[in-house]
Amino acid sequence: MDTAKLIQELRETFKGEIVFDEKTLALYSHDTSLFEIKPQIVVFPSNIADIKALVFFVKKNKNKYPKLSITARSGGTDMTGGAINDSIILDFSKHLNQMGEINPEGTIVEPGVFYRDFEKQTLKKGLYLPSYPASKNICCLGGMIANNAGGEKTLAHGKTIDYVLELKVVLSDGREYVFKKISKKELDQKIKQDDFEGEIYKKVYKLVTENLETIKNAKPKVSKNSTGYNLWDVWDGEFFDLTKLFVGSQGTLGMVTSAKIKLIEKKKHSGLLVIYLNDIKILPDLIGDVLSQHPESFEAFDAYTLKLAIRFMPQFIQILGLKGTISMGMQFLPTLLEFIFKGLPKFTLLVEFDSDKQEEINTRVENLRAKIASYPIKTVLAEKDKEAENYWTIRRESFNLLRKNVKNKHTAPFIDDLIVRPEFLVDFFPKLTAILEKYKLEYTIAGHMGDGNFHIIPLMDFSKASEVDKIPVIEDEVNQLVISFGGSISAEHNEGLVRGHYTKKMYGEKVFGFFKQVKEIFDPNNIFNPHKKTDASQVYSLSHIREGF
Repeated sequence: MDTAKLIQELRETFKGEIVFDEKTLALYSHDTSLFEIKPQIVVFPSNIADIKALVFFVKKNKNKYPKLSITARSGGTDMTGGAINDSIILDFSKHLNQMGEINPEGTIVEPGVFYRDFEKQTLKKGLYLPSYPASKNICCLGGMIANNAGGEKTLAHGKTIDYVLELKVVLSDGREYVFKKISKKELDQKIKQDDFEGEIYKKVYKLVTENLETIKNAKPKVSKNSTGYNLWDVWDGEFFDLTKLFVGSQGTLGMVTSAKIKLIEKKKHSGLLVIYLNDIKILPDLIGDVLSQHPESFEAFDAYTLKLAIRFMPQFIQILGLKGTISMGMQFLPTLLEFIFKGLPKFTLLVEFDSDKQEEINTRVENLRAKIASYPIKTVLAEKDKEAENYWTIRRESFNLLRKNVKNKHTAPFIDDLIVRPEFLVDFFPKLTAILEKYKLEYTIAGHMGDGNFHIIPLMDFSKASEVDKIPVIEDEVNQLVISFGGSISAEHNEGLVRGHYTKKMYGEKVFGFFKQVKEIFDPNNIFNPHKKTDASQVYSLSHIREGF
């Protein structure tokens, strides 16, 4: 494809910035995944008209340039390769980053709004969006919607899909549409429309209703899932809601231009109980007892993550500031001395309670302590907000610590988002670790203990072909193990390039065929974010692992 000619033709209708210098193309060749794909151009639309013009241009010229496509990007924090592509990258974060008046019943945000900026405004009114991921300081709302993000508050408050009330989306015909929950009467009116929108409603409704039992049964029996399209949430017999398909679709069905987001009240106080665990066999019972107290968060990180946090304590200066780092060191000193003599715990568990009344938190913490007193564990109460924040910093920053500080080996997130039901962990974990140890992997584990959702980040030397060759083998064994336990290969990070080729194995040929129909209905010419979801290929993905990474 002649880039110069492409740009010349695109400039006739696209008024935003079109960038193609080598520095920019190199930057946009990566997200936080293990992949590298160089785009032809990067565009920064100045308004919705630009997005419409771009989509219409790609549709019009798809036959002339068969590889022409668009991949949406905002924060670039995706760990699966979902924000990279070899054609056009559309960056929302530069100009489409506005938010409306903060309203708990629905706040309008554009996809390029950074969550950190959004939260600053929502907290002024005592509100927040609780589905934020660990990358809350660097991610954007567009990416959260695309991946159906979840995080430490998801245990009590659900995922992003539970907070999206309405979406505006530019579809493959180059027009912008509004999607929201509608009644059967409104649905019937939509189906009668003799246009592209009417065809979408007609075909999706037919697909869902004719295969309702199969689709409902295909929904993974876990608390979180970002694999496939959320067909089971579209029709409940009374209301029809196509936002459920777009949330988690990773930009493969259209370009989301704005969203109306529901918010909830932020409680005034929180309390954190830290549990140090060595005996993994007690996990199912321990998890059950913790969950019986209804915590807002129940997180975990492993011994290696804690070891890295200790090793890279100086790097926390950039995150916490010098005073915060000194405070953190003083806080952990007594525990660190104990670790020197007794060794690091296999897991550090973080159990958080929220309430408007401090007395209620104290009671809930003490009730939990009493309930788990007989277990062979050590508990520590983080009595001040700053003490609690230090633990959360280790949990949230573990991936960045690895990515930025471990020399000669690099983060390889390819089994980074598995989920099984918590009661299966006692049987699942030994089998999982046996696979990792068989291939002599160095890795960290962090995640959401209350959901059974874990992020496993191997550290690998990609200069060695033997290391790269391990990836598909380990991935296959781990994913098959997850599927055998009725879990999902991706709870909240989505499939992207890294595991889209396993979606068919997880759901089976028939349900995967339904997903392909969804893609065909919305994007018949494969304009949006190719090589993801139903269009994924392991051969393509493996051929784009970073060199010299």
